[in-house]
Amino acid sequence: MALAIDLSGRVALVTGTTDGIGLGVARVLAEAGCDIAGCSRSDPDSERAINFQSAIRDLGRRVVYDAIDISTPEAPARFVENAATQLGRIDLVVSNAGRNIFDGIDGTSEQRWRDCIDLDLASHWRLAKAARPHLARGESPVFIIMGSNHAFSTLPGCFPYNVAKAGLVAMAQSLALEWGPTIRAVCVAPGFIDTPGGDAWFGTFDDPEAKRREVEAAHPVGRIGTPEEIGGLCAFLASGYAAFISGTTILVDGGHASHMGW
Repeated sequence: MALAIDLSGRVALVTGTTDGIGLGVARVLAEAGCDIAGCSRSDPDSERAINFQSAIRDLGRRVVYDAIDISTPEAPARFVENAATQLGRIDLVVSNAGRNIFDGIDGTSEQRWRDCIDLDLASHWRLAKAARPHLARGESPVFIIMGSNHAFSTLPGCFPYNVAKAGLVAMAQSLALEWGPTIRAVCVAPGFIDTPGGDAWFGTFDDPEAKRREVEAAHPVGRIGTPEEIGGLCAFLASGYAAFISGTTILVDGGHASHMGW
Protein backbone atom coordinates (compact mmCIF):
# COMPACT_ATOMS: atom_id res chain seq x y z
CA MET A 1 0.00 0.00 0.00
CA ALA A 2 1.46 3.36 -1.07
CA LEU A 3 2.06 6.03 1.53
CA ALA A 4 0.19 9.27 0.93
CA ILE A 5 0.21 12.65 2.66
CA ASP A 6 -3.30 14.04 2.80
CA LEU A 7 -3.69 17.40 4.53
CA SER A 8 -7.16 18.08 3.16
CA GLY A 9 -9.23 20.53 5.18
CA ARG A 10 -6.26 21.99 7.01
CA VAL A 11 -5.12 25.61 6.90
CA ALA A 12 -1.42 26.45 6.59
CA LEU A 13 0.07 29.84 7.36
CA VAL A 14 3.31 30.46 5.45
CA THR A 15 5.42 33.62 5.56
CA GLY A 16 7.56 34.90 2.71
CA THR A 17 5.47 33.21 0.02
CA THR A 18 6.03 35.22 -3.15
CA ASP A 19 9.25 33.49 -4.22
CA GLY A 20 11.94 31.02 -3.24
CA ILE A 21 11.42 28.49 -0.48
CA GLY A 22 8.20 30.07 0.78
CA LEU A 23 6.51 29.78 -2.60
CA GLY A 24 7.67 26.19 -3.01
CA VAL A 25 6.41 25.27 0.46
CA ALA A 26 3.03 26.91 -0.15
CA ARG A 27 2.57 25.08 -3.45
CA VAL A 28 3.40 21.67 -2.02
CA LEU A 29 1.14 22.16 1.01
CA ALA A 30 -1.67 23.22 -1.32
CA GLU A 31 -1.07 20.11 -3.44
CA ALA A 32 -1.41 18.07 -0.24
CA GLY A 33 -4.80 19.69 0.44
CA CYS A 34 -4.13 22.79 2.54
CA ASP A 35 -5.71 26.18 2.17
CA ILE A 36 -2.94 28.78 2.38
CA ALA A 37 -2.47 32.12 4.09
CA GLY A 38 0.68 33.80 2.82
CA CYS A 39 2.48 37.09 3.21
CA SER A 40 5.46 39.06 2.00
CA ARG A 41 6.51 42.67 1.53
CA SER A 42 5.30 42.62 -2.10
CA ASP A 43 2.35 44.86 -2.95
CA PRO A 44 -0.92 42.89 -3.40
CA ASP A 45 -1.11 44.06 -7.02
CA SER A 46 2.47 43.08 -7.83
CA GLU A 47 3.20 40.30 -10.27
CA ARG A 48 4.81 38.18 -7.57
CA ALA A 49 1.83 38.43 -5.22
CA ILE A 50 -0.64 37.73 -8.00
CA ASN A 51 1.36 34.73 -9.21
CA PHE A 52 1.44 33.28 -5.69
CA GLN A 53 -2.32 33.56 -5.29
CA SER A 54 -2.97 32.16 -8.76
CA ALA A 55 -0.71 29.17 -8.08
CA ILE A 56 -2.73 28.24 -4.99
CA ARG A 57 -6.13 28.84 -6.60
CA ASP A 58 -5.12 26.76 -9.61
CA LEU A 59 -4.73 23.85 -7.21
CA GLY A 60 -8.31 24.33 -6.04
CA ARG A 61 -7.42 25.78 -2.64
CA ARG A 62 -8.47 28.93 -0.85
CA VAL A 63 -5.78 31.57 -0.46
CA VAL A 64 -5.28 34.72 1.60
CA TYR A 65 -2.45 37.15 0.97
CA ASP A 66 -1.20 40.00 3.18
CA ALA A 67 1.41 42.58 2.19
CA ILE A 68 3.23 43.16 5.48
CA ASP A 69 6.68 43.58 6.93
CA ILE A 70 6.76 40.55 9.23
CA SER A 71 9.83 41.95 11.02
CA THR A 72 7.81 44.71 12.73
CA PRO A 73 6.52 43.79 16.19
CA GLU A 74 2.80 44.18 15.42
CA ALA A 75 2.74 42.52 11.98
CA PRO A 76 2.71 38.81 12.96
CA ALA A 77 -0.40 39.12 15.13
CA ARG A 78 -2.19 41.12 12.43
CA PHE A 79 -1.34 38.49 9.83
CA VAL A 80 -2.47 35.63 12.05
CA GLU A 81 -5.80 37.22 12.92
CA ASN A 82 -6.59 38.06 9.31
CA ALA A 83 -5.77 34.52 8.20
CA ALA A 84 -7.87 32.95 10.95
CA THR A 85 -10.79 35.26 10.20
CA GLN A 86 -10.79 34.59 6.48
CA LEU A 87 -9.96 30.89 6.50
CA GLY A 88 -11.60 29.93 9.80
CA ARG A 89 -8.69 28.17 11.49
CA ILE A 90 -4.93 27.60 11.53
CA ASP A 91 -3.55 24.07 11.76
CA LEU A 92 0.09 24.55 10.86
CA VAL A 93 2.58 27.35 10.43
CA VAL A 94 5.72 27.50 8.32
CA SER A 95 7.62 30.51 9.61
CA ASN A 96 9.81 31.02 6.59
CA ALA A 97 10.37 34.75 6.01
CA GLY A 98 13.99 35.80 6.22
CA ARG A 99 16.85 37.42 4.39
CA ASN A 100 20.57 36.82 4.06
CA ILE A 101 22.39 39.61 5.86
CA PHE A 102 26.09 38.91 5.37
CA ASP A 103 28.08 41.86 6.74
CA GLY A 104 30.78 40.25 8.86
CA ILE A 105 31.48 41.01 12.50
CA ASP A 106 33.35 44.27 11.94
CA GLY A 107 31.11 45.40 9.09
CA THR A 108 27.79 44.99 10.89
CA SER A 109 26.28 48.25 12.09
CA GLU A 110 23.92 48.51 15.03
CA GLN A 111 21.01 49.09 12.61
CA ARG A 112 21.87 46.08 10.45
CA TRP A 113 22.18 43.94 13.58
CA ARG A 114 18.70 44.99 14.69
CA ASP A 115 17.30 44.44 11.20
CA CYS A 116 18.71 40.92 11.10
CA ILE A 117 17.57 39.94 14.58
CA ASP A 118 14.08 41.37 14.04
CA LEU A 119 13.53 39.49 10.78
CA ASP A 120 15.62 36.35 11.03
CA LEU A 121 15.03 35.58 14.72
CA ALA A 122 12.45 37.69 16.57
CA SER A 123 9.76 37.52 13.88
CA HIS A 124 9.57 33.75 14.30
CA TRP A 125 9.04 34.13 18.06
CA ARG A 126 6.38 36.80 17.57
CA LEU A 127 4.59 34.71 14.95
CA ALA A 128 4.65 31.67 17.22
CA LYS A 129 3.11 33.59 20.11
CA ALA A 130 0.40 35.04 17.90
CA ALA A 131 -0.44 31.69 16.31
CA ARG A 132 -0.46 29.59 19.47
CA PRO A 133 -4.13 30.06 20.47
CA HIS A 134 -5.28 29.07 16.98
CA LEU A 135 -2.86 26.16 16.70
CA ALA A 136 -4.06 24.81 20.04
CA ARG A 137 -7.50 24.39 18.45
CA GLY A 138 -6.15 23.00 15.19
CA GLU A 139 -5.77 19.51 13.83
CA SER A 140 -2.40 17.91 14.73
CA PRO A 141 -0.83 21.36 15.02
CA VAL A 142 2.83 21.97 14.24
CA PHE A 143 4.98 25.09 14.09
CA ILE A 144 7.79 24.74 11.54
CA ILE A 145 10.66 27.22 11.61
CA MET A 146 12.82 27.74 8.53
CA GLY A 147 16.37 27.78 9.77
CA SER A 148 19.61 27.31 7.82
CA ASN A 149 22.71 25.17 7.58
CA HIS A 150 24.52 28.33 8.74
CA ALA A 151 23.30 27.44 12.24
CA PHE A 152 25.80 24.56 12.26
CA SER A 153 28.71 25.71 10.11
CA THR A 154 29.22 28.97 8.30
CA LEU A 155 31.68 31.00 6.22
CA PRO A 156 33.70 34.13 6.95
CA GLY A 157 31.59 37.24 6.58
CA CYS A 158 28.19 35.56 7.12
CA PHE A 159 27.61 37.27 10.47
CA PRO A 160 25.01 38.21 11.80
CA TYR A 161 22.77 35.91 9.73
CA ASN A 162 24.42 32.79 11.13
CA VAL A 163 23.88 34.01 14.69
CA ALA A 164 20.16 34.53 14.13
CA LYS A 165 19.77 31.13 12.47
CA ALA A 166 21.58 29.41 15.34
CA GLY A 167 19.02 30.98 17.68
CA LEU A 168 16.19 29.29 15.78
CA VAL A 169 17.55 25.86 16.73
CA ALA A 170 17.11 26.79 20.40
CA MET A 171 13.72 28.34 19.70
CA ALA A 172 12.36 25.09 18.28
CA GLN A 173 13.54 23.29 21.39
CA SER A 174 11.86 25.77 23.72
CA LEU A 175 8.60 25.75 21.76
CA ALA A 176 8.48 21.96 21.84
CA LEU A 177 9.17 21.84 25.57
CA GLU A 178 6.71 24.56 26.57
CA TRP A 179 3.89 23.84 24.13
CA GLY A 180 3.98 20.06 24.01
CA PRO A 181 2.21 17.75 23.87
CA THR A 182 -0.48 19.87 22.19
CA ILE A 183 1.73 21.61 19.62
CA ARG A 184 4.84 20.20 17.99
CA ALA A 185 7.73 22.43 16.88
CA VAL A 186 10.42 21.58 14.34
CA CYS A 187 13.20 23.58 12.71
CA VAL A 188 14.14 22.82 9.10
CA ALA A 189 17.67 23.88 8.09
CA PRO A 190 18.06 24.07 4.31
CA GLY A 191 21.46 24.21 2.66
CA PHE A 192 21.97 25.69 -0.80
CA ILE A 193 18.55 25.89 -2.48
CA ASP A 194 17.89 27.06 -6.05
CA THR A 195 16.15 30.40 -5.44
CA PRO A 196 16.28 33.95 -6.81
CA GLY A 197 18.50 34.84 -3.87
CA GLY A 198 20.92 32.09 -4.85
CA ASP A 199 20.92 33.32 -8.44
CA ALA A 200 21.78 36.80 -7.20
CA TRP A 201 24.72 35.37 -5.24
CA PHE A 202 26.01 33.45 -8.24
CA GLY A 203 25.71 36.69 -10.18
CA THR A 204 28.34 38.34 -7.99
CA PHE A 205 31.04 36.15 -9.56
CA ASP A 206 32.81 36.80 -12.87
CA ASP A 207 31.56 33.46 -14.20
CA PRO A 208 28.23 32.65 -12.49
CA GLU A 209 27.77 29.33 -14.31
CA ALA A 210 31.24 28.13 -13.34
CA LYS A 211 30.54 29.03 -9.71
CA ARG A 212 27.22 27.16 -9.86
CA ARG A 213 28.98 24.05 -11.19
CA GLU A 214 31.55 24.33 -8.42
CA VAL A 215 28.87 24.56 -5.74
CA GLU A 216 26.88 21.68 -7.22
CA ALA A 217 29.98 19.49 -7.33
CA ALA A 218 30.57 20.15 -3.62
CA HIS A 219 27.33 18.31 -2.80
CA PRO A 220 27.42 14.50 -2.65
CA VAL A 221 24.06 14.42 -4.46
CA GLY A 222 25.63 16.38 -7.32
CA ARG A 223 23.28 19.37 -7.29
CA ILE A 224 21.67 22.00 -5.11
CA GLY A 225 18.16 21.62 -3.69
CA THR A 226 14.78 22.90 -4.82
CA PRO A 227 12.12 24.83 -2.91
CA GLU A 228 9.67 21.99 -3.60
CA GLU A 229 11.93 19.54 -1.80
CA ILE A 230 11.79 21.73 1.29
CA GLY A 231 8.02 21.89 0.79
CA GLY A 232 7.84 18.11 0.67
CA LEU A 233 9.60 17.87 4.02
CA CYS A 234 7.21 20.44 5.52
CA ALA A 235 4.23 18.43 4.25
CA PHE A 236 5.69 15.30 5.84
CA LEU A 237 6.29 17.11 9.13
CA ALA A 238 2.68 18.28 9.13
CA SER A 239 1.40 14.75 8.58
CA GLY A 240 0.68 11.94 10.97
CA TYR A 241 3.84 10.16 9.84
CA ALA A 242 5.87 12.79 11.71
CA ALA A 243 3.83 12.81 14.93
CA PHE A 244 6.88 11.74 16.99
CA ILE A 245 9.14 14.50 15.63
CA SER A 246 9.40 17.62 17.78
CA GLY A 247 12.02 19.89 19.31
CA THR A 248 14.68 19.06 16.75
CA THR A 249 16.31 20.57 13.67
CA ILE A 250 16.48 18.69 10.38
CA LEU A 251 19.42 19.55 8.13
CA VAL A 252 18.55 19.41 4.42
CA ASP A 253 21.77 20.11 2.54
CA GLY A 254 22.36 17.38 -0.03
CA GLY A 255 25.08 15.86 2.14
CA HIS A 256 27.30 18.92 2.03
CA ALA A 257 27.93 18.87 5.79
CA SER A 258 29.50 15.41 5.50
CA HIS A 259 32.80 16.86 4.28
CA MET A 260 34.98 19.84 5.08
CA GLY A 261 35.19 22.86 2.78
CA TRP A 262 33.81 23.42 -0.70
